[in-house]
Amino acid sequence: MTGTVFDRRMLEALVCPVTHAVLSYDAEKQELVSKAASMAFPIRDGIPIMLVSEARAL
Repeated sequence: MTGTVFDRRMLEALVCPVTHAVLSYDAEKQELVSKAASMAFPIRDGIPIMLVSEARAL
């Protein structure tokens, strides 16, 4: 982990790029989780990587 903190206010503006559903924040894994798409998008250096190719399947 890098120590950079994700701005939780940003979560209000972000949606899943696949389903456009609401995302939840997993602080322990530093991911944004889309339950609708069953995918987790990584957060690197405080920046959410919202690319399907970078997402982890749940």
